[in-house]
Amino acid sequence: MAPISKECDFLVIGAGSGGIACARRAGGQWGAKTIVVESNRLGGTCVNVGCVPKKVTWNAAAIAETLHEAAAYGFNIKETGPFDFKTFKHKRDDYIRRLNGIYERNLAKDHVEYLHGRAHLLSKNEVEVVLDNGSKETVRAKNILIATGGHPNIPSHIPGAELGITSDGFFDLETLPKRVALVGAGYIAVEMAGMFHHLGSETHLFIRHETFLRNFDPMIQETIVKEYERQGIHIHRNSTQSKVVKKDDKWMTLHYTDKSSPNGNTIDLDCLLWAIGRSPEVEDLCLNKAGIKQDQRGHVIADDYQNTNVENIYSLGDVAGKIELTPVAIAAGRLLANRLFGGPQYKDAKLDYTNIPSVVFAHPEVGSIGMTEQEAVEKYGEKNLKIYKTDFTAMYYAIMPPEAKAPTAYKVICAGEEEKVVGLHILGSGSAEMLQGFGVAVKMGARKRDFDSCVAIHPTSAEELVTLK
Repeated sequence: MAPISKECDFLVIGAGSGGIACARRAGGQWGAKTIVVESNRLGGTCVNVGCVPKKVTWNAAAIAETLHEAAAYGFNIKETGPFDFKTFKHKRDDYIRRLNGIYERNLAKDHVEYLHGRAHLLSKNEVEVVLDNGSKETVRAKNILIATGGHPNIPSHIPGAELGITSDGFFDLETLPKRVALVGAGYIAVEMAGMFHHLGSETHLFIRHETFLRNFDPMIQETIVKEYERQGIHIHRNSTQSKVVKKDDKWMTLHYTDKSSPNGNTIDLDCLLWAIGRSPEVEDLCLNKAGIKQDQRGHVIADDYQNTNVENIYSLGDVAGKIELTPVAIAAGRLLANRLFGGPQYKDAKLDYTNIPSVVFAHPEVGSIGMTEQEAVEKYGEKNLKIYKTDFTAMYYAIMPPEAKAPTAYKVICAGEEEKVVGLHILGSGSAEMLQGFGVAVKMGARKRDFDSCVAIHPTSAEELVTLK
């Protein structure tokens, strides 16, 4: 066995949002001797190939959308050239690099040692870290956190699938594709389809069923699918993909079936993006050497307190597979650090995983917190629910032609005689910012009459949520 070169109170494997939040709280606030190991860029998926560059790209797409709509307001805008995607991409990269530097400085400020390398468990208390130069450090830690995140999948059963990219590769594109196909029905596929379309690519979205965002309330599914089709995104329902064939250096041919072509069809593409799910980043962690249990998909199993089955080893974030959202990992990480190092007053600290708001940066935005209607029926019974719904055209579209008007739709699900709000689902412009405030109300146990008691802000779309009948 290699000699121990470092010892610490807390070793964090993975410097994504959850790992960094936990390490900084442990080292900076509670004074625990903390080491972080990361083999890629600081900040993990969210900062580098997720939420942050995605939102920057969504902003660009929203600007393009606004420019297109400006004529209805009397503006005569003439573009002197096409969208300069390459310049935009490099400015986005510069921003991410600045964030990487900020993360590194913040770790140092909170007295957290940072090792850039790949970690492999040797036992329940020891980890070997292979550094960039090939040398090795063996770290003995009293506590170990596994926060390694996940990575996107490429199908292994489809010949030529490797010709496509994943959401990671989306951020490496130097030019905007002329014709792109996205395969998947989750939020990544839906968000990227909207961005590609509004930035100017001919966009095809291949889904296995009739709708996408199938974990969301049916109102959301039906409305957003209809809206994407109105905008001109090509949706291929009930689709399968059989192979991908390279045509030349830039183009490929996707062979597929869908609802309108059950006997098969092809489409030529200069970009194919697989958004078919993600897997935990555990391949070479050597979890078996510490006896750590995983579920069928490979996630490191953790209880409500982020404990694995091995004492002193913890897991959180995407690698644990609970709710794979950046703010969830951050909150869980800080609470875990409080519990481990903050003293007796934090001995029961843990994240409440119920009523966590989430947003899809589609066009238009989607927001959701709590139960879908079907989930509420299963828990409370249909007779014990009251559903409030509205759909309307936001004032922004009032002077636009009918064919240019985007939808707004809201649903509030209430349970019991008290009409406690157990689900809230919104679609339309501004939904992301709107949901944060309403999320606080739902988390506090708001009832329908609490919504009603709030005086409306006029004229806004949000006022519809406090005037529902």
